[in-house]
Amino acid sequence: MIAIIEAPSPNHDARPPGVPIDMLVLHYTGMRAGEEALARLRDSSAKVSSHWLIEEDGRVFALVPEERRAWHAGVSWWRGRASLNDRSIGIEIVNPGHDWGYRPFPEAQIDAVIALCRQILARHPIRPIDVVAHSDIAPERKRDPGELFPWARLAAAGVGLWPGEAPAGVDEVPPIGLGETGDGVRALRATLRRIGYRVAPEGAMDAAMTAVLAAFQRHWAPHRTDGVADGRTRWAAGRVAALAEGRGGGP
Repeated sequence: MIAIIEAPSPNHDARPPGVPIDMLVLHYTGMRAGEEALARLRDSSAKVSSHWLIEEDGRVFALVPEERRAWHAGVSWWRGRASLNDRSIGIEIVNPGHDWGYRPFPEAQIDAVIALCRQILARHPIRPIDVVAHSDIAPERKRDPGELFPWARLAAAGVGLWPGEAPAGVDEVPPIGLGETGDGVRALRATLRRIGYRVAPEGAMDAAMTAVLAAFQRHWAPHRTDGVADGRTRWAAGRVAALAEGRGGGP
């Protein structure tokens, strides 16, 4: 059982009628301290909130009832759905983030994240591919919870998806970088679309696609986060796409 600390936020409203709760979005707070983040999430003038906040020591704060719409996702898109506040639950995880000294997430915090996520998944019909990072749903704006977040550990506990270890030889595949064109770029665009990202079906490897690929890397291929599609990144993308479609195989 998780010990819940009630810390109500005024920043919420009604969800649209008939829209299911079918997504879980994980964030980091990106502020110097958890107390600062908690205060902002409860400040009516800030007009931002999440359903839950988890401190570095594992304390869990309840801010907004799950049946209400919290204001955490902003302009967002995933698997053909937009305005994801309407249908998602948001968890803010205390970490200073890339601007204030990004650091690994403590064990006690991740234990609490996993326990809370498992409870949420038991309450709502959320598919593994719909357990996402803030950066997945807003790749040109956001980087959280970032490449240090232990997604593999969550997936091992039944929260989200993880591609597993890449096979030998994938690092020998030539990388695809900014400005490149051709069948490899077209195939990569198709794979990212299968996963759920908003990517145009055609075009060169441009800045928008690089941002999406960097978001993918932060979640599923954190050995690099520069948006260059090396062999390991391309293998992982194919694997995640297959898992999202319910297939156990690779690309």
